[in-house]
Amino acid sequence: MKIYTRVGDQGMTKQVSGRMVAKTDAQIVALGDLDELESWLGYVVAIMGTTHTSERQELQDIQRKLYDLQADISVKRHQVMVPADTTDLENRIDEMMAEFPPIKEFILPGGTSAGAALQYGRTVARRAERSAVKLNQEQPLAPEILTYLNRLSDFLFALARYVNWRDDYQEVPSKKR
Repeated sequence: MKIYTRVGDQGMTKQVSGRMVAKTDAQIVALGDLDELESWLGYVVAIMGTTHTSERQELQDIQRKLYDLQADISVKRHQVMVPADTTDLENRIDEMMAEFPPIKEFILPGGTSAGAALQYGRTVARRAERSAVKLNQEQPLAPEILTYLNRLSDFLFALARYVNWRDDYQEVPSKKR
């Protein structure tokens, strides 16, 4: 079986419904941004190493959620996300943030390989959220989707700080002293 179809050679793609749309269609862009985020989180899992086993599992669980979310957006079921998904992220953020000192100023994204990759993931999550918000203007999404995506970037920020803290990385303030 060939993996190429040549259908998209002229800037069009086929939705699950069979309808042809431009590759710049809001749904296609949102799905692409979510796919990129899911793939990036796979990269983060790959570089985390064995000292962060539970965090790797959390990220793989999020990857599965994002996969389901993409399917939900594609077929417009609006059944995947529930308020508890966001509450779970918030609870985990609170748990992690309670373990290390609060920041008193902005920090530069970076740190260990995993911490830096998580910071980048946070920015990809923000882009995916923006794409979903734009899609929501044309194709109403369940409110839980937008809430979850908003909180996901916060979770990735907290996880980046947590991973860096556990690996004894000193955060760098954004202003030079």
